[in-house]
Amino acid sequence: MANLTSMSGFLLMGFSDHRELQILHALLFLVTYLLALTGNLLIITVTSLDHHLQSPMYYFLKHLSLLDLCFISVTVPQSITNSLMNNGYISYVQCILQVFFFIALASSEVAILTVMSYDRYVSICRPLQYETIMNPCICRYAVTAVWLAGGLSGLMHTAVNFSIPLCGERVIHQFFCDVPQMLKLACSHEFINEIAVAAFTTSAAFICLVSIVLSYVHIFSTVLRIPSAEGRTKVFATCLPHLFVVTFFLSTAGFEFLQPPSDSQSAMDIMLSIFYTVIPPTLNPVIYSLRNEAIKAALKKVLSKGEFAQRKMYLKTILNSKNPYK
Repeated sequence: MANLTSMSGFLLMGFSDHRELQILHALLFLVTYLLALTGNLLIITVTSLDHHLQSPMYYFLKHLSLLDLCFISVTVPQSITNSLMNNGYISYVQCILQVFFFIALASSEVAILTVMSYDRYVSICRPLQYETIMNPCICRYAVTAVWLAGGLSGLMHTAVNFSIPLCGERVIHQFFCDVPQMLKLACSHEFINEIAVAAFTTSAAFICLVSIVLSYVHIFSTVLRIPSAEGRTKVFATCLPHLFVVTFFLSTAGFEFLQPPSDSQSAMDIMLSIFYTVIPPTLNPVIYSLRNEAIKAALKKVLSKGEFAQRKMYLKTILNSKNPYK
């Protein structure tokens, strides 16, 4: 530890010092990562290839899956590598990049979930105006705003966090460069700017949560007036898991970011970080998409041998037509 912490980087303590537990953690994270990778890649592929899945809802789902894929890739592969190599060292530049992309992608995810809830509100509560309100131009602007807002949030946190003077050994009791844990390394009263930025972004996340809840309140009130019990059950089965995941993600992340920094190590900090870094990207493909009948039908179509062969022949024809030597 003395050799590592004397360098310019940081030492990530991870979950345990015991080698057996490190291997177990790496295997569990590897399985979880592969599940998240497979689920999100399938959704991105099917929503890109199937012409029947080009509505705004599936357009937003595709970007949510892309965000989830990037989000879990920021922290989990590094943690797996550290556990397998029994080396928690991370360089200063790597830590900067990890903090930036983590905050940026988390903020973008909150924003895209808010947009998706509004899309469902317009679809169910104002169906006659849906095509006008959620036209392709508006959808592109919304997605662009989502990515830009996330990038701005990541930039603010990164700039403020890494301008704070650090005191003592650069040991982070976490499996990634987590901002709340890094604040414990700050010199006394030097982290007030980061607290202000965190409070601002948390307030924005709270506004998003309120917007999501209000959207679903309107949705539920409209659904309760539907005479068909089957229709009500279908909407509730879709919306309630959405609302649970959003609330779960924001509440655990908000609690972790807003609790006052302390010098004591807590296992609860690591557990909370798993709740908002690993679980949502893994469950979102199941809750938001793979329970959708249209998505499942499109997956069967894309993965079938006939469809795969047809697309392979189509791509081969395009490549041959562009080859000037044939």
